[in-house]
Amino acid sequence: MARVRTSIAGWCLIGMAVGLCRDVSATEKKLIAVGWAMPNAEQLREVAAAMEGRPFRGSSLRFTGRNGTPFLDFAHSREKWKPEDIDQITEDLAAARPKRLTDCFLDVKATPGDVDWFDDEGWAIIVDHWRAAARVAREGGIAGLLFDPESYDNAQFGYQAQAEAEQHSFDEYRRMARQRGREVMSAVAEEYPDITIFSLFMLSIFQRQAGHPSLALAVHRYGLYPAFIDGWLDAAPASVTLVDGCESAYRFNSDVEYLAAANAIRNTCQHLVSPENRYKYRAQVQVSFGVYADAYVNPPDSPWYIDPGDQTPLQRFETNLASALNAADEYVWLYGEQASWWARPDAEAGAQGWSELLPGIEDVLWSVTEPAEHAARLLAEAAEETTGLVTNGDFSAETADAPEGVQADDWVQEGAPGGWSFWQSAAAESEGNPGWDPEVGHDAPGSATMRTVRKGCLIQSIAVASGERYAAAAWHRVEGAGVPSVRIRWQKADGSWHAEHEDCFLTAHGAAGQWQRMVGLVRVPEGAGRLVLLLSVDGQRSDQDVVWWDDVVVFRID
Repeated sequence: MARVRTSIAGWCLIGMAVGLCRDVSATEKKLIAVGWAMPNAEQLREVAAAMEGRPFRGSSLRFTGRNGTPFLDFAHSREKWKPEDIDQITEDLAAARPKRLTDCFLDVKATPGDVDWFDDEGWAIIVDHWRAAARVAREGGIAGLLFDPESYDNAQFGYQAQAEAEQHSFDEYRRMARQRGREVMSAVAEEYPDITIFSLFMLSIFQRQAGHPSLALAVHRYGLYPAFIDGWLDAAPASVTLVDGCESAYRFNSDVEYLAAANAIRNTCQHLVSPENRYKYRAQVQVSFGVYADAYVNPPDSPWYIDPGDQTPLQRFETNLASALNAADEYVWLYGEQASWWARPDAEAGAQGWSELLPGIEDVLWSVTEPAEHAARLLAEAAEETTGLVTNGDFSAETADAPEGVQADDWVQEGAPGGWSFWQSAAAESEGNPGWDPEVGHDAPGSATMRTVRKGCLIQSIAVASGERYAAAAWHRVEGAGVPSVRIRWQKADGSWHAEHEDCFLTAHGAAGQWQRMVGLVRVPEGAGRLVLLLSVDGQRSDQDVVWWDDVVVFRID
């Protein structure tokens, strides 16, 4: 990309690239809690208040009755479930009805997985299990089912482990697996037409086999699973959502790994289902990722250890979680074994909380999943303790000393409110004017104004250091034409632009036509020495088009 001097001129060409400030909540990304300490329906009623106060939008729920028995999550078995157990679990779920946890999922497992695919009687029971689980989810008011395809003692989806493998070829077993998948989905969709089936993994486990499935799948532990999924797609109405949880992401430790896996799931892996189902696959299968919290507290000699590099384990966790949410379609699930997010119903090992085991993790979860809302909370707390870092951010004064820092040649201070500079695009033929309004303000008189600005911004630069985290906010009001935005960019200490891919736009809240607040969180990228705050306006046409800015704040929050 061509650059016009070391100035603000490049900002209008970069687009909406963002760093850790990315507003995942605006795209309805959701974090789901999964792990050993998950509650059942009865316990959900007891811990709902604690769960509602956590940064999750949902949880997996153990499919058990009161007091933990009976266990009904072993769906791939010949043991018939009792109607009274089903009714009791449904009753408890319906009574819980948490408000924030809109996306809970009832656990079902492909366990014990000892029913052969040619066993009609056994599969009739399995299909009935799936039907009952879907009915519980619908009547209990939860989003759907969380499916764990792993059969720990057997290999439900492995061809060579089947009882009649010597009597039937791999292709014959694949045809039967597809039929069983069709039967399962038909039963589930009949009970719950708009269900979400959240599988801990779907075709993501076959990224290496997708190019030659007929050779590789016959000896793969899950070689019959693609055919089973093909059957799901045969019978799934358009209202059903399928989620590939990509459990293999537990060890991912870079943005590239998440993006590459997302691309493989959406593209390469579709070739493992029949051509007639590939459109449905692309339309109805979502990409998700599992993030393994234990990997950030395990010792370095553990096979399940994430190397934080130059970061702390918590910072590395934050970086990877942000990458996972960015690459996922809707859900990321956080799995943990060594601790819990709420009081456990038993005294097993790992009864401590995650905030004790990895201090600061809850703040990180809020920061990454709901940055604007969390920034607003942090700003309110910070404002009680300190004055912030913006010079004349409340625009109470017409003049003020400019903050220290490198000024680019095309940053103009004349006409701008005290402490601020102004830039506008010559390429856009912008001939606007900044100013100061002593009468209009958000909470008190005094605000900055911008008129007739086709593309331009008020600018202030603040000294920062790599790795620091900041919350920022600004109020604005619009009259007439013009689109306001608040952008944070980065410079090195010498004033040269830096890490343009980690520019951040703050998120607006409030009703149009009134004072609206833009809020966000940022972490200073490696090598940056200055945070550059841009109060921007695009598209004004006349002197009657006005944007007022007020109460601009930046606080360091860690």
